[in-house]
Amino acid sequence: MRPDPASRVGEGGLPDRAAQIAPPAGPRVLLVDDDQAVRASLKFSFEIEGIGVEDYATAEGLVGEAAFGGNACLVIDYRLPGMDGLALLALLRRRGVRATAIIITSNPSRKLRQAIIGAEAALVEKPLLCDTLAAKIRALVGAAAPA
Repeated sequence: MRPDPASRVGEGGLPDRAAQIAPPAGPRVLLVDDDQAVRASLKFSFEIEGIGVEDYATAEGLVGEAAFGGNACLVIDYRLPGMDGLALLALLRRRGVRATAIIITSNPSRKLRQAIIGAEAALVEKPLLCDTLAAKIRALVGAAAPA
């Protein structure tokens, strides 16, 4: 009999977080937004849509913790404290991360729009309509909506 993944112990005697998360069957979003209410709302909406979510409050949190394989889609707020969303995406690209990326922001300037295009990312403007964002994720990673 296999041991319960929740019983695995990680660093510091705490349960191993990675062992508790089942890989999603559909797309997987790595969400970075410093606004806790936005993260919670998007996470809830994505999970209802059958999209797995790992959420991070900071760019540094994502860089230090996330696994970027498979059908991951980065959803990154442009206005983050410290490192902005495009700087985060540039850092990830330099490290070889080729995951699909969506930058979310409100009132983007023409210059920012061009920078997002140059970074080979998609733009979704706030205020967000979660079904619009979920549809964009599916279109970019080639996954079907749940039945």
